Amino acid sequence: MSIISGKKILIGVTAGIAAYKTANLVRLFIKSGAEVKVIMTPAAKDFVTPLTLSTLSKNPVHSSFFDDEDENAIWNNHVDLGLWADVMVIAPATANTLSKMATGNSDNLLLATYLSAKCPVYFAPAMDLDMYNHPSTHQTFKKLQEFGNIMIPAESGELASGLIGQGRMAEPSTIIEFVEKDILDKLPLKDKQVLITAGPTYEAIDPVRFIGNHSSGRMGIELAKTAANLGAQVTLILGPSALKISHSLIRVINVISAKDMYEAVVSAYKDCDIAIASAAVADYRPKQVSDQKIKKEDTEFSIKLERTTDILKWMGAEKKNQLLVGFALETENEEENAKNKLKNKNLDLIVLNSLNDKGAGFKGQTNKVTLINHKLEIKAFDLKTKSEVAQDIFNEINTLNNE
Repeated sequence: MSIISGKKILIGVTAGIAAYKTANLVRLFIKSGAEVKVIMTPAAKDFVTPLTLSTLSKNPVHSSFFDDEDENAIWNNHVDLGLWADVMVIAPATANTLSKMATGNSDNLLLATYLSAKCPVYFAPAMDLDMYNHPSTHQTFKKLQEFGNIMIPAESGELASGLIGQGRMAEPSTIIEFVEKDILDKLPLKDKQVLITAGPTYEAIDPVRFIGNHSSGRMGIELAKTAANLGAQVTLILGPSALKISHSLIRVINVISAKDMYEAVVSAYKDCDIAIASAAVADYRPKQVSDQKIKKEDTEFSIKLERTTDILKWMGAEKKNQLLVGFALETENEEENAKNKLKNKNLDLIVLNSLNDKGAGFKGQTNKVTLINHKLEIKAFDLKTKSEVAQDIFNEINTLNNE
């Protein structure tokens, strides 16, 4: 999954011959998992049709403040469009539009939206060689970048005039790669290695039966997604779970038992910067595992259990420079038990949740947590979705990292 998956991309199309490439640009953004809307300058419609771009983006294409042919038309609100976007990409960006952007000349919907946008704005210049090299054009580039806009450099090659030189709009694939890299480079966890354990473990009794718990792994998966979207390289050690995850920055190691999970953690732990143990690991396993299905009998049946390795305790003992986060699911004396676990297992942060709180715990889409850091500072949160809880946890991790 791309770093731009799930992001809202607003593409501005201006009146240059390179506008024909925007059909492929829209398609590639959609393929990367983004939601796309398109704004065109009125003259851009001479180069590519709104029908093409609306079909590919699956959204209406806007080019004016209202529809002249419909007296009941609703005003296209440039402020709403500007606030909707996570990223705005103006491609192609002609010399005419770029100069208006630099001077604040708002004479069409695209320019009004640009001036209203709160998100990062990328522009991909497209013009002929002499226009591109003109001093006024370079002054425009400089001013726009001083405003905080990001320039996607034009490429060299044969131009519409027949001249050969710089001025060709970057290819759609190059634009996508540029935006992805720029976003990734600015993320707070870029170059960080994050290790996350998630889900239950299954401890075999025989080839058919096992000891397990109700963990779905959802909390750990949401943590992995959040870490990846913050730029981290994530190793997710996942116990048996029906949930799936796919992301270019997440490597999934599937395990079954506590022993499997321990071995995977030992292998990955030394290379990580942040470790989060959100898995519900079995504390005990059968001492003897039958290689045949155990037959039902009328009398009572007992299983002798032995302790599994305490993975989190091992991680705390082996901790060097890692920031270590544990979870505590409690039913009584919640805060006291969580603080003891924080200390005894050498954690930097513990995430406490209680089965006494409605909507918290296993299987559900929500959780209600309290964060306690190594200084015993406490932050309690209301019931939230697990994706929101994951963001809260990483906000605290980033705070601790910056101390």
